[in-house]
Amino acid sequence: MIEFNTHPEQYQHWSLDFDGPVATLKLGVNEDGGLHPGYKLKLNSYDLGVDIELHDAVQRLRFEHPEVKTVVITSAMEKVFCAGANIKMLGLSTHAHKVNFCKFTNETRNSIEDATRFSGQTYIAAINGTAAGGGHELALASDYIILVDDSSSAISLPEIPLLAVLPGTGGLTRIVDKRKVRRDHADYFCTVTEGLRG
Repeated sequence: MIEFNTHPEQYQHWSLDFDGPVATLKLGVNEDGGLHPGYKLKLNSYDLGVDIELHDAVQRLRFEHPEVKTVVITSAMEKVFCAGANIKMLGLSTHAHKVNFCKFTNETRNSIEDATRFSGQTYIAAINGTAAGGGHELALASDYIILVDDSSSAISLPEIPLLAVLPGTGGLTRIVDKRKVRRDHADYFCTVTEGLRG
């Protein structure tokens, strides 16, 4: 049975720090901290357990810390922001688990947008490395994206060219509807495996 209740003192994958009205959510995934055996969460990839912690943090920021006006999401890893959903985990999962995983992940991204709309908290994704697939979708849920202009930072939605699936947690929708990128540009962008750099 999956346990959805957690607390910042129990987090394995996220750290939450406060500096007055600014909070920082830092992703540092524990490779061996997957919900089920059989896969490692390499390159800040995530499974449901990582998103359960993120969901908890977003709700705590909204309802326990109304003094927070800005939330910065960044990575604790060098050159990797987030590699997205763990593909090995998805390969080992039942169809029902995959569907519910994508639904929960998208609802967590929606809760970030709700925090802005209804709680006045501005989310900034400070991308300090590669943000691929669901990692880029996490950044797209924020209000602003800052992409470090260096030799390793990039954004991409590699699901179509590498996995032959559409981005599963709102990537294309957020690019077109939220970021106002033309549909033909968004269609092209999600076929470019290497993505775009700063």
